[in-house]
Formats: sequence, structure tokens, C-alpha cells
Amino acid sequence: MSASNNTVFKVLGLILLVGGVGVAYWGYQMSGAFSAKISRSLSGALPDAVMYRYIGGAVSAVVGLFLLIKK
Repeated sequence: MSASNNTVFKVLGLILLVGGVGVAYWGYQMSGAFSAKISRSLSGALPDAVMYRYIGGAVSAVVGLFLLIKK
């Protein structure tokens, strides 16, 4: 692999890592909203939108971390 190709993967990994953490934090913020608390008290589970952000953020962060540490 060429050095410039490796640099592209590192930059993409960093973007995915930071973006994934941001999306997961956005889901965390949404879980504290009034509508989420009502939904959780009625159904016992977090709303789907919150879970999608948690899952999407985690997947993005893991892929980004993988791209950063791979040789």
C-alpha cells in the first residue's frame, strides 16, 4: 500500500471515529428528552431513534478505530 493511500485511510478513520462518538452522544442527549422519558416509562425501552443513534455511533466509531490502528 502506498503512503498516500495509508494517509487517506487514517483520515477516514479519524472522521468516522469522531463522527461515531458525536452520533452516540447525540443519542445520549436524546435519551434525556421528555418524550424519551415518557416512552421509557410506558414501554420500558428507549425509543427507536435513540437506539439507532447508539448503534450507528458505535459501529462508526469501531470502524474508525480499526482504520486508525491497522497497518
